[in-house]
Amino acid sequence: MVHDSPERPTAPKTDPEADPKADPKARRSAKSDLPQDDLTLDTSDVDPETSAPEEEDDARLPEASEDATETIAEGTLSIGHEAIENAVRLAPTSPGVYRMLNAANDVLYVGKAKNVKKRLSSYARANAPLPARILRMIAATTHVEIVSTMTETEALLLEANLIKQLRPRFNVQLRDDKSFPYILISGDHWAPQILKHRGAQSRPGRYFGPFANAGAVNRTITALQRAFLIRSCTDGFFESRSRPCLLYQIKRCAGPCTREIDFPGYTELVREATEFLSGRSHAVKQLLAAEMEKASGELEFETAALYRDRLAALSAIQSQQGINPRTVEEADVFAIHQEGGYSCVEVFFFRTGQNWGNRAYFPRAEKSFTPEEVLSSFLAQFYDDKPPPKLILLSHEIEESALLADALSVKAGSKVEVSVPKRGEKKELIGHALTNAREALGRKLADTATQSRLLEGMVTTLGLPHTPKRIEVYDNSHIQGTNAVGAMIVAGPDGFMKNQYRKFNIKSEGLTPGDDYGMMREVLERRFKRLLKPPEGEASKARDKADDESFPQWPDLVVIDGGRGQLNAVREIFENLGLTQVSLMAVAKGPERDAGRETLFMPDREAIKLEPRDPVLYFIQRLRDEAHRFVIGSHRKLRKKDIREAGLQEIPGIGPSRKRALLHHFGTLKEIERASIADLGKVPGVSAESARKIFEFFHAQPG
Repeated sequence: MVHDSPERPTAPKTDPEADPKADPKARRSAKSDLPQDDLTLDTSDVDPETSAPEEEDDARLPEASEDATETIAEGTLSIGHEAIENAVRLAPTSPGVYRMLNAANDVLYVGKAKNVKKRLSSYARANAPLPARILRMIAATTHVEIVSTMTETEALLLEANLIKQLRPRFNVQLRDDKSFPYILISGDHWAPQILKHRGAQSRPGRYFGPFANAGAVNRTITALQRAFLIRSCTDGFFESRSRPCLLYQIKRCAGPCTREIDFPGYTELVREATEFLSGRSHAVKQLLAAEMEKASGELEFETAALYRDRLAALSAIQSQQGINPRTVEEADVFAIHQEGGYSCVEVFFFRTGQNWGNRAYFPRAEKSFTPEEVLSSFLAQFYDDKPPPKLILLSHEIEESALLADALSVKAGSKVEVSVPKRGEKKELIGHALTNAREALGRKLADTATQSRLLEGMVTTLGLPHTPKRIEVYDNSHIQGTNAVGAMIVAGPDGFMKNQYRKFNIKSEGLTPGDDYGMMREVLERRFKRLLKPPEGEASKARDKADDESFPQWPDLVVIDGGRGQLNAVREIFENLGLTQVSLMAVAKGPERDAGRETLFMPDREAIKLEPRDPVLYFIQRLRDEAHRFVIGSHRKLRKKDIREAGLQEIPGIGPSRKRALLHHFGTLKEIERASIADLGKVPGVSAESARKIFEFFHAQPG
């Protein structure tokens, strides 16, 4: 889907250095640095309840649902019927949404109805033949809340919104839901920038998407840069250039920053890129092919080669996209497959006749839900915060397809069609999506089975009270106490849960530089104090998350990198916080940091040493190494930010004269960072010892 901005870029007011004959094939030899793009993670302090990191996380399977044959106590069921009968007496005969709640005031189920009174009456009949899932829900119900709406369409939209907010136990739940990335060609600068964008589309420009994941966007942007030579650097980087950067040298940018191309020439490149993303790729490729033939006929073989490379880049984009339908301009394709009590919904995105990726979802639903029921509830929640396309293709007929189409049409402000294709290319798209859904669920079930065996092995090996559903691993990183950062990674029955990872910028001012105990104390206190006492307004949210039995917010096992001393320090922290139900383990490295010879420490137990090839030891090593990888990455981002802000002033022994000499020789701080010791030693006034200090400053290993 393409979103346009009303604002248009204007040409620069003055351009004394511009060459009117300049074009993309003009090249100048110059040393320069790569631009800092907008894809870098923010290194600001992150506490446990903040947004997920940028990495794409794999969707996870829900916990196995309850047995449908579970018996219901007669007395409890009668109490539930009585509570619903009381609600029926006051229920309206108009459309609305109802919520069933238990004695603790937790929402068990959210439903909608064209006639609320009639729908609730169906639950109140004592002898009605209802599924075991519904009977369990009725038995747990103590009261019912009702919200009236003007239309059934409003009821559908409100129901989807409440399910996503409240996560009721007896509803189908869409999980791993995050905003999709778009490609933005900015419209607030005379030389538009191409970049990946998430969130509110408030910046002027044209938005193309959604794409299924960040990887698909990044690959497409890279290929578009090769094909159309549009800049990806930030406006600040653009304005500060005096020489073209490395992207210009490797033919991924036309160099508008230093007027290697004039305004009309760059505007034409942007127009071609916009045409391609808008679905007119065939016309763009024909134009480039004609230009290539013309240049070849005029014996301008360098220019012809440039057009050839641009055509190859466009072909690469389309080959990565796989299926590109001929008759489907804009559509989302949904296919569901069920196996082993689990459901997988595969979603394909087609925009401007191009395949912009696919993604598998594993909604939480009890085994008694049919594919049609899961798909119907999934769709309403999926589009709760996303713009729907003109066409939605489904693998199964859903009962309320007409109502869903009306609701999405209201949301989109234009007609939305929901259909199940029976023949032709649309049917082939559904078949392809079904194949992907079946394979994705098979892979996820296999991975989950392996992970479950490892978690069960930890119970036997470590003597844990039960199989852990959530494992949290903590680690710290710093260089002589500077840029100290702590990190938490999370693992569960479905592997690493990257959307749960968190980093903590160390704030305590009284810490001695390099005090690992003090840093760990701050991280753990900030993590668990928030769980013990959520901020005002987040209490209900925290309770809802804690009630998610498939993946709780509270860890079953906390793992730290260290020996008996670190374990005792963490144990003291937990005792001060009143935490007694969380198991602790420390992993000490082997002699000379030899992997496979680690020692495991747990409170009130002898040290544990496992055989080097033990699968449980290998799993624990993976947990520790993943925490180390994540914390080192977080530290490096923080340190690079400080280096960019402080420049060369922080390097010992580098004064103003040497700083000027280095910048004059290399051009930018980025090139200085990349230089070897030998290259640094060639700078006038920089001795071999100074070159070594500069190199070590940029390449110091964090602790």
